[in-house]
Amino acid sequence: MATMADEVLFEFLHMELVSHVYRTASKDEKDHCISKLESLGFRVGQSLIERFTKETSRFKDELDTMKFMCKEFWNAIYKKQVDNLRTNHQGVYVLQDNRFKFLTQLSNGKQYMEAAPKYLAFPCGLIRGALSNLGINCIVTADVSAMPACKFQIQIQRV
Repeated sequence: MATMADEVLFEFLHMELVSHVYRTASKDEKDHCISKLESLGFRVGQSLIERFTKETSRFKDELDTMKFMCKEFWNAIYKKQVDNLRTNHQGVYVLQDNRFKFLTQLSNGKQYMEAAPKYLAFPCGLIRGALSNLGINCIVTADVSAMPACKFQIQIQRV
């Protein structure tokens, strides 16, 4: 059972990870920081989903998998469920978190909106890595229109 201290440590670890990636990048590498954070998230997502689905039976379809991501996966990582899941039934899913943990610490104001993408790259990778390990190839992007609410758009890549 995770404690409140675990949650705070995870938030600090994430903030420090973002800070470290940007601090250690040269001027030429600044453009690659987002993809580096996304790649790290991808690897962590792949590992975590293995642990979380060890005792779970196979998902019957894509929507069932997304529901698991919104309830179980999100709750295990962010200690709450996704607030809303939408789909167009054509391979696009939108997960909305009205108080996304990694943005609540930043600010509720507009002045930090430009900093949001670097704090969302790791979670986008986390989602993509988890889904990848469940056999779903996708592109994950995040959109913030009002802090700390965030929408993660998952575009399924059909082969």
